[in-house]
Amino acid sequence: MADDFSQSLTPPVSPFAADSFCDMTPARPPCFCCSETKEDPTGALSPHGYVAGGSLKRLLLRLDPAPTEYETDTVEIFGFPWVTETALVESTKLLFGLFRQKVYRLESLVQSSSHDFGQAGNLHYEAEDLRQQCVSFLQYVKVFLHRFFEPTCSLDTSDSHPYEELEAQLPSALLEEVFGITLLVGQLKDLPANVQSAFTIANPGKIFPPSWHLLHLHLDVHWSVLEILHILNHKMQGQVVYAHQFVNLTGENLTDSSLFEEHLCSLLCDLTALAMGKYSKVRPTEALSSHHYLCSCTKELWVLLMHLLEYRNKVLHTQSFWSYMNSLLRPLVSGKPAAEQFSGLPTHCKDPLGLTWWLLTHVAMLGQYSRSGTLQHEKHLGENWTFVEELLKLSCQPKGGVAEEQVRMHVHCCLSVCLLWDPSTSAVSTLWDYYSRNLSASFTVPWLGVSGMGTLCKTSLALFEQARSCCSPAPLHSPGHTQLYRTANSFHLFLRVLALCLAQDRAGGVPQRQIKGRIYSKFSSKKMQELPEAGLMNFLLLFLVVARQMELEDVASRACELLGYLPSNCPPGHRTLVWRGQIALLLLFQERGLDVGAQAGWLASSFNETAKEFYDKTTDASRRLALWGPLGSYLEGVAEVFETSSSLNLSEEKLLNEGFDWLLPACHLSELNSALGFLQIVLSQLRRVHQRSVQSAPASAWAPGNGSVVKERHLAVAAALWAHFFSFLRSLRLSQTPPAQLADAAAGFTLLALDLPGSAPQDLQPNPVQSIMQCFGWDDMVQPVLVTRYLPHLLQNSELVSSLSRDSVVSGSAQSLSVRAWFRCVLQQHLHKNPDGSGSRTGRAVEEQLLELTRLVLRLPEVEGLLQRAGLQPPASRTEPTAALEIFVKAVGGVYSGLQVLSERSAMVTRALDYIGDIMKHIKPSLVSKSQEGLQLAYWAVGCIVKHWSPLLATSKAQQLLFRIVDGLLLPHNLTQQDKALRDSLPLYLQGLSVASCVSQSQGAYLKQQLRSVTRRYLDHFLPASPSMGVISNHPVLLGACEANPTPRGAALRKTILDVLCTSFLQFKGHAPPSTTGSSAHVPVGAPEEKQ
Repeated sequence: MADDFSQSLTPPVSPFAADSFCDMTPARPPCFCCSETKEDPTGALSPHGYVAGGSLKRLLLRLDPAPTEYETDTVEIFGFPWVTETALVESTKLLFGLFRQKVYRLESLVQSSSHDFGQAGNLHYEAEDLRQQCVSFLQYVKVFLHRFFEPTCSLDTSDSHPYEELEAQLPSALLEEVFGITLLVGQLKDLPANVQSAFTIANPGKIFPPSWHLLHLHLDVHWSVLEILHILNHKMQGQVVYAHQFVNLTGENLTDSSLFEEHLCSLLCDLTALAMGKYSKVRPTEALSSHHYLCSCTKELWVLLMHLLEYRNKVLHTQSFWSYMNSLLRPLVSGKPAAEQFSGLPTHCKDPLGLTWWLLTHVAMLGQYSRSGTLQHEKHLGENWTFVEELLKLSCQPKGGVAEEQVRMHVHCCLSVCLLWDPSTSAVSTLWDYYSRNLSASFTVPWLGVSGMGTLCKTSLALFEQARSCCSPAPLHSPGHTQLYRTANSFHLFLRVLALCLAQDRAGGVPQRQIKGRIYSKFSSKKMQELPEAGLMNFLLLFLVVARQMELEDVASRACELLGYLPSNCPPGHRTLVWRGQIALLLLFQERGLDVGAQAGWLASSFNETAKEFYDKTTDASRRLALWGPLGSYLEGVAEVFETSSSLNLSEEKLLNEGFDWLLPACHLSELNSALGFLQIVLSQLRRVHQRSVQSAPASAWAPGNGSVVKERHLAVAAALWAHFFSFLRSLRLSQTPPAQLADAAAGFTLLALDLPGSAPQDLQPNPVQSIMQCFGWDDMVQPVLVTRYLPHLLQNSELVSSLSRDSVVSGSAQSLSVRAWFRCVLQQHLHKNPDGSGSRTGRAVEEQLLELTRLVLRLPEVEGLLQRAGLQPPASRTEPTAALEIFVKAVGGVYSGLQVLSERSAMVTRALDYIGDIMKHIKPSLVSKSQEGLQLAYWAVGCIVKHWSPLLATSKAQQLLFRIVDGLLLPHNLTQQDKALRDSLPLYLQGLSVASCVSQSQGAYLKQQLRSVTRRYLDHFLPASPSMGVISNHPVLLGACEANPTPRGAALRKTILDVLCTSFLQFKGHAPPSTTGSSAHVPVGAPEEKQ
């Protein structure tokens, strides 16, 4: 055939060609091009293509394909100038022959091309030029048909012009040539492998091999054939065009309609066959993220076919796009032979049903593209629910044996088309019939591992959120939707489909009532009793989804009625799930602002019975362990109800019932920690909500009206907390090993009493805050580990500290009591260490908590005032408790010494004694323990008090304490353990006693006698057996007498020491000195005398 169109053929040339040659070349026509588009399922189509370039829209609107082109007298086609308005009529065969010649040349380039990179550029440009010439010619054919061709109704050969005769024959001749082109290019699936591989060229850049150009030319030709036949049909106004020469030669009819139909079906088969090849490599997890087209050009071809066929269906009443697709795909899934026009479709496929779902879904997604090539959310393609419902019946047939991994993909595809089209009640009914039969299945995909099980709802809130996610599907192309195969099982996907269907008629229309009736009808008492845990979980999630989309009260009532069919002795695992589901319903009521009283009452009654069984002493350990499952889930769920509530005015207090009176005493430590953690959540949320309501309300908020109702609700919640929790907490306060969270919960109640004082029990009135602080913070019997954790919660609350500054209790200032508690904790901080002195977990906790308590105590207004008056300031950095204690003691002593008015001095003595409390009682545990650190701290702390408070201790109010200190610490019967502590702190005691003995008005003589006794005892006690000057100079008694700058007080102490030395060690009766005289003779007594 190539020989028929050699270079000797010279087409007619216009005599004006030279004048207009520069204007003959038209602009580049639209063509398939994927070199500049990204592999994005939602991305825009190529701007050079038929859709985005406007070619499709002009075709469907019956507009000129190229209105600004071919307006000159001549046009260049295949390198030759032609008369624009007559070329196609006069040279039909010649032009199509040249077209075939160019195609052959391009094919020869593909066959002869090599991997020589040096030739790649030349081959690209030559192949591109050949393709461009062919596409330009096809564009010229379309323009000619639309603009220059006028069909004649009758032909009178006697009067007609030769051109008119040729023009009358053009439709038939053109039909034959177009048919010849279809034979020339054949089918896409029959292209050689090296040409088809051009579909998958990665990162092509700017240089393409000839195979790429040939492949895309084939796409251009396939689409242009349909365009030409469509335009021809329009121009002929419905007249049938016959290919007369073909009919005469073969005896078969060939019309424009039959060729359009044949070529269209062939093209759909080709595109489907290409998709089948790609599907063989698609994993189920990637079904929604792996599209069905090989490049964006085939994607555009699908879009073109959709719009063209939909248009022809509406205007010409031909088959719709989905009708063609259903005819093509139905034989695949049914196993029946395909229709003759689709006989070219390959029949071998590993998973025909999965392929059909996958292809139909992705093709439906392309229906979102408009005629302009933009992705829009409104529908541009009709629905195809009839065929989808057929597929659903095949996927869900009882005897089909379709595995979960396949069903999951099928339902995932069904969900996708639901997002594209209006949901179908019939489709939902088909799915529900399947899942009602298999409600107890696990719906797992083994090879997916844990992720294949779907979301596990371990809490009520998780169950509630999962129901919400089912009712709020992610956008179609988002990762949240495409990755659902991994994160949700097929039942969860069905729930999303169900939610979409119910959402389209929220007013309770007929379809919605039908679906609800179908769901209700599948449950009976027998079925409920037979449900395993998996089935019960699916039941709860189903009703939560239905409740979200329909009348909540009705669905919740029906769910409770069905759950009532469960036996009272159902396994704890079932009870756990039931309670989670019930609490999830409460969260839904709460979300809608509906009262939860009725639902909460049913749940609280069940909880109460279970708590009683948990408390019962006859319940064995394994049963108790199993019962903690539902009880723990109740605590978690109720905590979530309180945390998610914004107002706590919907009868939430009914969840806090007498069941806690049974539960709390029966809890072991770990269980008790969970219960106390729950209590803290409820307390803090009640306070937060109450404070917010007070702040947002107007001045008259608590007047009769809505504000009064809210406050009553808050008081009801508070009353339930006081009634069922506080008395138990109070019973634990004197425990030697209190739970770690006891202090937190007690602090929560204290702050609740601050916010709602009227809610506290009568035995805490009229000052509930101080009463609770007395119980947990100020009582000397409470362990330091509890006090140091409890008080910081309160002292960092500025409102509470202000109230403590205003109010007072019988036993003294509330701030003084807080300082006393801190003082005791500092003295007893070592009691929680291990016997060998190493730190324990409790000991470390006390140290950390004591640091924070110290920081807050130093910020109390009363303490800050003392420090400022004494001219002392704690260091800006972290203050150690012992250092802070010394600063505080110095401040109190300094302030007292500066007072002149007797009444002020007396009041200060009272305050000082309040600060330290019964200090001898506080240090007693340290004196009897084996901890040297505790013993040294006790002696040092009391020594600081004796030294810095000596004038204060000499008063009549405080001197009894001083006598107890001397008798208990300085003159005990046994000194074995205290040696080290005494040696280090003895100078403090001596200096303090010396001052006290000088200033005391009533007991000065007795104190001097005590001072002499102490001096005598320890001069002797701390003398070494073999003395030396270095050892003697470090004697603790003598160290107490040394001063850098001599003062009268120091002189008095040195005089006392010399008197004791002279009286007790340098004077003796008998013939020989006592055994210690030799050592005493070495004491440097001259130094003090010289200083005097």
